[in-house]
Amino acid sequence: MDLKKLAGQAGQFLTRAVQYTEERIGNAEKTELDQNFETLSQQADSARVWTEKLVNGAEAVLIPNPGNRMEDMIFEKIEKRRPNRLSNLEYLGLDMVQAGNNYGPGTPYGSALVRVGGAEQRLGLAERELVSNAGQGFVQPMRRFLDTEMKTIAREKRLLETKRLDLDACKNRLRKARSMDGQSPAQSDLRKAQADFDRQAEITKLLLEGVRSCQAAHLRHLNEMVEAQATYYKQCHNVMVDLQKELASVPFNPSAAGAFDNSVPVFQINDEEIDLKSPSSP
Repeated sequence: MDLKKLAGQAGQFLTRAVQYTEERIGNAEKTELDQNFETLSQQADSARVWTEKLVNGAEAVLIPNPGNRMEDMIFEKIEKRRPNRLSNLEYLGLDMVQAGNNYGPGTPYGSALVRVGGAEQRLGLAERELVSNAGQGFVQPMRRFLDTEMKTIAREKRLLETKRLDLDACKNRLRKARSMDGQSPAQSDLRKAQADFDRQAEITKLLLEGVRSCQAAHLRHLNEMVEAQATYYKQCHNVMVDLQKELASVPFNPSAAGAFDNSVPVFQINDEEIDLKSPSSP
């Protein structure tokens, strides 16, 4: 273990803490970045916030169950894939098919249940394809943008703030130096701190400027999600139109299905029958 290195790092940390504290209470000057840099930084922060909202909103639409979203996230972290679960529509379709077979596929109701159940399963499969396609085309690349570019920018901005604190601490020491012997090393430290700060500011600025160029890729991802949704809704429409045609061809035999008795009920009060159809009935 390099004790000198550790002592130096501890000294730097303490110096930065003192500088930060003095700035907060107004006893030390702070180097300000130019307006163009500040504008780029604000735009990057705005892009991060809105991208997070868009990604979270898209995930909530594609996978409404928050428990399933959490499960997917864990599986992706551990096994690099999502669990292959059936959709609610597919579960409903399975129940309908089983119920239709139980009633008897030769009966009108049983036949209809089997047909509707098959349609629900196809809708569920289309829904899973939408989740997969929209996830790969929009959610995942936008999430990667947050996890790579935006995290890199955040890290470099923190490093820039550290370099700024070192620079201002050097400026403060130079102002407090009373003798030439004290000013000489302070000036040397200041030149090095200024060079480090300028280099880090330029690196950070280049990264911030790159955020604008990402919008073209984001537009492409957005189009891919729209395409996935258009395909999904078209599939759903076709499934439902076909289902309506199939149900229209199912024969409905009231007697076989247990039709309701349309005769007017007769009530009996005190051994007297009352026909509700009779106009003299009370």
